[in-house]
Amino acid sequence: MAPTGDDHYHPKDTIHLSLYQGAGFGGIGLLFAAVRNSLSKTNVGPWTTFTKHGGIAATFAVAGTAYEFTRCASANLREKDDYWNHTLGGFVAGAALGLRTGRMPRILGYGVFAAVVTGTYDYAGGTLKGYWNRPEADEYERKETLRKTRRRPIEETIAEIGEGRGIKPPGYEERRRERIKERYGIEINPVNADPDAS
Repeated sequence: MAPTGDDHYHPKDTIHLSLYQGAGFGGIGLLFAAVRNSLSKTNVGPWTTFTKHGGIAATFAVAGTAYEFTRCASANLREKDDYWNHTLGGFVAGAALGLRTGRMPRILGYGVFAAVVTGTYDYAGGTLKGYWNRPEADEYERKETLRKTRRRPIEETIAEIGEGRGIKPPGYEERRRERIKERYGIEINPVNADPDAS
């Protein structure tokens, strides 16, 4: 996570955040269990979501709780809020997902995979826009820099899309009057709205 202007670490409420995250992931797991129940080939009732496929919801809840607990506890112990916390949390959550298989290589494999994904995601700025979109950079300055470096000359734009439709380069009105006179034989005299003009 990118450093903010305040370098002082603020402790996290580990239990509260873990329970909140576990409830959220448990709800997502319950949705997956309900979808799996609805795709069943046999005629089953709604309670099978809990009795037969309830393990999916429990696994999601455990993984979400383990991730958030490990991330917050690691941050509190290290007194740093960086990508290593997400990496450790991802490893524990992935290992919790792998526990359903009961095989140690899968537990470690799921843990390493989740650690790499979550750690890399947070290291890259916690966004899919990438590392270079830094939150501490001023958005106005960034857009001004983009305008200066990527601005195209108006002549190039007019050459590609043509004039008209709101694009009025210098001399546009005179060329328009000439085109109308050539095509339709109508002469347009410009009217000046300024009463003091001669």
